[in-house]
Amino acid sequence: MHTPEFVIKPRSHTVWEKQCVRLHCTISGCPEPRVVWYKNNVSIDPMATPEKYKVESSYSVHSLEINKCDFDDTAQYRVSAMNSKGETSAFASVVVKRFKGEIDEFLPSPRLPPCLEYGVTFETHLVEKFGVSFGREGETLSFGCSVIIYPSLQRFQPEIEWYRDDKLLVPSKWVQMHWSGDRATLTLSHLNKEDEGLYTLRVITKSGFETHSAYVFVRDADAEVAGAPGAPLDVHSLDANKDYVIVTWKQPAVDGGSPILGYFVDRCEVGMTHWAQCNDTPVKFARFPVTGLVEGRSYVFRVRAVNKAGMSHSSRVSEPVAAMDPADRTRKGPFAPWTGQIIVTEEEPVEGVVPGRPCDLSVIEATKNYVVLSWKPPGEKGHEGVMYYVEKCVSGTDSWQRVNTEIPVKSPRFALFDLAEGKSYRFRVRCCNSAGVGEPSEPTEATTVGDKLDIPSAPGRVVPTRNTDTSVVVSWEASRDAKELVGYYIESSITGSNTWEPCNNKPVKGTRFICHGLTTDESYVFRVRAVNAAGISEFSQESEAIKVKAAIASPTPPYGITVLECVRDSMVLAWKQPTFIGGADITGYFVDYREVIGGVPGKWHEANIKSVSERAYRVSELKENMLYQFQVRAANMAGVGIPSLPSETFKCEEWTIAVPGPPHDLQVQEVRKDSLVLLWKPPVYQGRDPVNGYYIDIKEAEADFEMWRGVNEKATDKTFMKIKDLKMGESYVFRVRAQNKAGVGKASDSTEPVEAVTKPGTAEIVVNVDDDGVISLNFECSNLTADSKFVWSKNYVEMTEPERMTLETKGSKSKAIFKTPSEEDLGIYSCFVTHTDGASASYTLSEETLKELLKISHDHKFPIIPLKTELAVELLEKGRVRFWLQAEKISANGKVEYVFNDNVVHQGEKYKMNFDKNTGIIEMFMESLGKEDEGTFTFQLQDGKATTVSVSLFVILVLLLLFCASVFLFLQVFIFLSTLFSLPVFVPVISKKDAGIYEVVLKDDRGKDTSTLNLTDQGFKDLMNQVFSVIANSSTPLKIQSTEEGIRLYTFVSYYNDELHCTGNRLILVFFIDRARVAGGLPDVVTIQEGKCLNLTCNIWGEPVPEVTWLKNEREMVSNDHYILKFESGKFASFTITSINTSDSGKYSILVKNKYGTESGDFTLNVIENMGDFGVVSYLADADGNVIVGPTTPEPTCRPTTPSTRSVPTTPSPVTPTLTSTPANTNPQNKTRATPTPKNQTPSTERSSTPPAQIPKNQSQGSPTPQNQTSDTLILSTSNTSTPTSGEKSANTSMDNEKITAIPECLCLPLQQWKASGCCDWLLRERPRLFLPLERLIQHSAGTVRPGEQ
Repeated sequence: MHTPEFVIKPRSHTVWEKQCVRLHCTISGCPEPRVVWYKNNVSIDPMATPEKYKVESSYSVHSLEINKCDFDDTAQYRVSAMNSKGETSAFASVVVKRFKGEIDEFLPSPRLPPCLEYGVTFETHLVEKFGVSFGREGETLSFGCSVIIYPSLQRFQPEIEWYRDDKLLVPSKWVQMHWSGDRATLTLSHLNKEDEGLYTLRVITKSGFETHSAYVFVRDADAEVAGAPGAPLDVHSLDANKDYVIVTWKQPAVDGGSPILGYFVDRCEVGMTHWAQCNDTPVKFARFPVTGLVEGRSYVFRVRAVNKAGMSHSSRVSEPVAAMDPADRTRKGPFAPWTGQIIVTEEEPVEGVVPGRPCDLSVIEATKNYVVLSWKPPGEKGHEGVMYYVEKCVSGTDSWQRVNTEIPVKSPRFALFDLAEGKSYRFRVRCCNSAGVGEPSEPTEATTVGDKLDIPSAPGRVVPTRNTDTSVVVSWEASRDAKELVGYYIESSITGSNTWEPCNNKPVKGTRFICHGLTTDESYVFRVRAVNAAGISEFSQESEAIKVKAAIASPTPPYGITVLECVRDSMVLAWKQPTFIGGADITGYFVDYREVIGGVPGKWHEANIKSVSERAYRVSELKENMLYQFQVRAANMAGVGIPSLPSETFKCEEWTIAVPGPPHDLQVQEVRKDSLVLLWKPPVYQGRDPVNGYYIDIKEAEADFEMWRGVNEKATDKTFMKIKDLKMGESYVFRVRAQNKAGVGKASDSTEPVEAVTKPGTAEIVVNVDDDGVISLNFECSNLTADSKFVWSKNYVEMTEPERMTLETKGSKSKAIFKTPSEEDLGIYSCFVTHTDGASASYTLSEETLKELLKISHDHKFPIIPLKTELAVELLEKGRVRFWLQAEKISANGKVEYVFNDNVVHQGEKYKMNFDKNTGIIEMFMESLGKEDEGTFTFQLQDGKATTVSVSLFVILVLLLLFCASVFLFLQVFIFLSTLFSLPVFVPVISKKDAGIYEVVLKDDRGKDTSTLNLTDQGFKDLMNQVFSVIANSSTPLKIQSTEEGIRLYTFVSYYNDELHCTGNRLILVFFIDRARVAGGLPDVVTIQEGKCLNLTCNIWGEPVPEVTWLKNEREMVSNDHYILKFESGKFASFTITSINTSDSGKYSILVKNKYGTESGDFTLNVIENMGDFGVVSYLADADGNVIVGPTTPEPTCRPTTPSTRSVPTTPSPVTPTLTSTPANTNPQNKTRATPTPKNQTPSTERSSTPPAQIPKNQSQGSPTPQNQTSDTLILSTSNTSTPTSGEKSANTSMDNEKITAIPECLCLPLQQWKASGCCDWLLRERPRLFLPLERLIQHSAGTVRPGEQ
């Protein structure tokens, strides 16, 4: 909303007498201003002199027409525009000259004045007026008005005129007009978008005229192809010549959802039906030169748009245009109307002469698709028809090339196509006739091929304002520096839908448009784009959302008029705000008064000429002791409302009471279910002494007068109070009394009833500290209106221009930002939103709260990246060093710099960096250490703003020993260089190659010192003794634990780190991995007689449970009656062959697989012929572990064991295959299974309790021990208790670089036997990481150690 402004001011005129003059101007303003014309400062009434003046106003364009000017019309004319925001004027002079000679025939004929027939004045009324109409392309639309003329004289019929966009319409095949005598009707057949616009009906009588206008909108027809654009519109022909014409059009508002790729132009000769396409490729420019026309014929044109989805409908065809010389077009001669062909009569030819040079050659239009040349024929044509050749050359060269080599052109216009975009060309033209070709014209300046006309820039700020229940007025800032602007397209979208619809399908040239057809009470946003021949601009920014409602109205009357103070000649009045303010802020109030004499009211008088903004006013110049009544009117931008009812009768006499008068202007804010805030203004009349406090009274709205009760026992000195402990849903009224030293004065008028309820969407003020440490109070309102404003207050006093705060409002959010928070800012901050249902909230800033906010603000201004760990250093294998730390939290924008002695180091051969932003771990690996690496290492962390945390570590010297062993235990050896420094040296598995002399160098600015460590010969032996001593003495007795992962062996040690998989100070010596494994149970070779049944069972290990596959001779087996394959409990795989025959011989394998790995086991089965029953069957194993049939059966010396390994030792070992045979018809499932192995554990081997030294002499270590000599089912299990060799790789022992997965079996012997077994030497040589003092090695495995043997 703004004061009126003159976009175009009226221009002064000098005219001849009896001519007409028209003054016009364009005025903008919101609300729309009222315009009045003045002549020499006297207002002009066009109705009083309709024959002289005619005043028109149409969409911000205002005009004054003076008919038949005479000498008296010479004057200064002023036009004044006025609205609620202000008034402005502009001036123009009209000078009328008297013509001394005859009237020039070319001057416009004077307009005849209206004639009054026998003094009759006709009154015209338009009823049943047409409104805003909507149609669709291809439809027929009719609308009109009923006309009532009084008096009705049959022989005097009105003149009916129809206008579209101020252009007079004439009947055509598209437009039909009808007048029935009392109704004017306009019919538009086969609507096209060209028909869209403002239609005006003008009914002219002898006494004047009446008009009515309404807008007609034409929407696009449904596209033939989904997603195709709308049809172009306003196709016209320009610059027509003998064989050439330029076709122009306007781009459609709807592009179908994808950009328009270009346009195709079609032509058709008048009288024909065949359409020919003029361009092979689409052109984007909305102008196109059509060549190759036949002289003398007429053509019509149409245009189609195309995008990636398809082709649009064709536009409406243009008006016919004849291909002929423009000079011939003005000649009068015969023509054939039905074809549009024009017959041209040439001059009689005489002797031919070679024509001269063309002149005034220029480039009149240049795009990237074509260039148009224009020239004038030579002065001496010769005496017969002249034609032209066009030549071109690239700038900078003199190589001219004729363009139209085959046919010369007849028109002094020519369009050149197929030019290289971006290149510069010069052009020239030659004339020719039958006598020859003339000299070329002067060449043009260099012309670069490309679009000379730029697409306009996006329009500026878009402002919607309410108009009606179904329309919104949209105004915008014009596109800057736009050339050849065609107009603007406006689009609307329901807020949040992101679906845009065109408001107009025909470009509008102004910067204001009324968008009709909107949904009442729906919120819309709008955007605008500009159009010219080069294309359509980008969209403007979206407007603010506006709810579609009727335009503002004047407010309802105020009420509750009271007297606040009275003296001898004046009274101070107060009143309450109207219940309905008309949809806009109240701009002021007007007060009237009248005397009441003898009970009879007198005439109303204005108390104030200028409106007052407060709801209190002192009425002066009253008479003492007289009775008065008052009335008040409220005003907004829509106007002044009707007055209130007359007040009570008040007597004008001076108050002399000692107590103060009543407070006034009570307001209620921050209504919640159990509280509210009451505000008031102090009394105008103070009494004898100043007011020193207030009392607040409350009662239920429906309660009797006697139910008033006080809220506060002690008077408050503030003019606000928060009233608590209300009952939810109850309605209350309040009043306030003021007191001074003399006592308590009269109570104020009570408030309107207020219900204690928290309305939906109610928000509170939220305090926020942003990343820059700025403290702000934030309030959001969800039910804003277009006129709503956020009003911030401190201690309920409005902050209009606060010095210590900055107020910002954007959309539905507002914030109050503290500049330099301090104790001066303590208080209650509140925010109230106008034009809502009371949206308000408050926040109390106390001293304690301020301290907390300042601390948070400081932390945000100067943030510190918290660390979980400080910068640490670790020594790794092969001389590598790891520097690392871990931050608690770091964002994706975090950065780190690695600094050594103030120099930034980067990724390279020596340094490897790793920064994991998810875990916050920052690492730097140094491949080797040397003397040059002494100094300070720093990690500089930065996250977000310029705050950096630097963590430094000073490295004096690191002795790094290179080792090649797998996974290591570690030892901290403390070497005290001085009383100030101690150096931990991490020693992995040590061998003789590590012997040598080690030197430590300590230096600073004062000098350096060295210390050496001799680790040769005796020194190395002493170090080894210390290593074993420290390990042994720091450990606790070995313990065993059964877990879900398997059986763990562990001890508690004093020296440990993460490499040893410690939990606290617990060192896990044994644990089991989860890859698929064949834990044991399969022999290498099985030899068995025909007819027997073979059953093999082995343990399978792995998590997740492995997949088991059996193979015979590398081919997969399936379970059937002969081969029974089973896998039970996820741990036991059994293989059974019933009734063995010789065809079962071969190689058998088991393959187990899970996601951690694959393992296989195999055995060979030899089937021999049945050798009969020996009575006693012996099964022996040869040196290779093959099971054979033997002649004797030794006595069993140990119980059968569970299979544990498949490896065949290279040295004699007590392998004890246990075989049991049973009759062939026995159910093969009745068999002995291997002992189940716990999850994630390599199965422990059941051992014979008899030590190797106690094996009977008559039984070799390789002899089998049969368990049951009478059984015919073979159940085989093996146990291996051999001492492994250095090259051994058994199935249940894996010495890798990470974990120990089994213990040598010597560790599972009773303690006394273990000491005597010779395993100590082997353990020290091959497994030093398991070497612990003997008295600490205790095995608790079930069945391995019996009570008393520890």
